[in-house]
Amino acid sequence: MSDQNSYELLGLTEASTFEEIQAARDRLIDACGDEPQQKANIEAAYDAILMERLRLRQEGKIKVPDRIRFAENTPEPAPSAKVTPSLPRPDWLSGLVDTPSRDDILWPAITFAGLALLGFAAPSLSLAVALGAAVYFLNRKENKFWRSFLLTLAGLAVGLALGLTVGQFLIPQGAQFAWASPDAIAAAVTCLSLWTVSSFLR
Repeated sequence: MSDQNSYELLGLTEASTFEEIQAARDRLIDACGDEPQQKANIEAAYDAILMERLRLRQEGKIKVPDRIRFAENTPEPAPSAKVTPSLPRPDWLSGLVDTPSRDDILWPAITFAGLALLGFAAPSLSLAVALGAAVYFLNRKENKFWRSFLLTLAGLAVGLALGLTVGQFLIPQGAQFAWASPDAIAAAVTCLSLWTVSSFLR
């Protein structure tokens, strides 16, 4: 079938747009009902016109709208976002540091804040409950009790060392305050240390 016969069969001219070609094909397919030979002729004419348009386009004789894509056109890759290089973390550190969810930060924060306030009234009780809470929050993440226990002891040691130093600095030796003592400040700082360990380590 010649290209001219294809245009005539669909009732089109060579100046017809792509949308007109599709509309004519759809209209004629609907009109021919259950006649397979007529449908095949319409499809063949439609395909012949598209192939002719593709050949003319490849030869640069016609311009095709950008929204029409052909197989030989590979889309240009989107420019990749500039990635800032990050320093590699050692494997042991990656396995130790956690990326906590909001709940993994919020519930321990509420718990340890309450225990820090309790520490101003009863520092020893506050530290005992804080140790249990830290082991619980850490063990809940990976179910490794001994690892949780060791991390809690490390948090306790750091917290007490820092807390006693801060307490001695803020409250000079022999000074008495109704609201605070070096032990109470040490308990509060230790609660902060245990919160950090239980939220950001695993």
